Amino acid sequence: MTIETKTTEGITIRVGSYYEAGSSKPLNQYFAFSYVVEIENQSPFEIQLLRRYWMIKDTNLDIKEVEGTGVIGKQPIIKPEEIYNYSSWCPLATPFGKMTGYYSMKRLIDNTTFKAYIPEFQLVADFIHN
Repeated sequence: MTIETKTTEGITIRVGSYYEAGSSKPLNQYFAFSYVVEIENQSPFEIQLLRRYWMIKDTNLDIKEVEGTGVIGKQPIIKPEEIYNYSSWCPLATPFGKMTGYYSMKRLIDNTTFKAYIPEFQLVADFIHN
């Protein structure tokens, strides 16, 4: 697994993805991927993750945009030097694709908001490498 990293305004986001062969149905053009996200607050301020935005592309050139409140039903507060981790998943119609996006964050000291950008990462079925 390759880990992709991007830092915005002191917030470092690391993402890695996995192909979920047991949940996939290649003959039905259904390929399941999971991904793990680590959000590290390297700023001097407490922040809260308010919203997420994902752009998901596959090799059919289909683009899906996903927006919503928080991540996995939570809007975590992350203190300076803390790390917040979560995992989620994404289905594709092809064995290869990619994701990118951002989190809308709020600094709790003054309620200013900003975007913490998520690095682009690839979703690749294991059998592609063989």
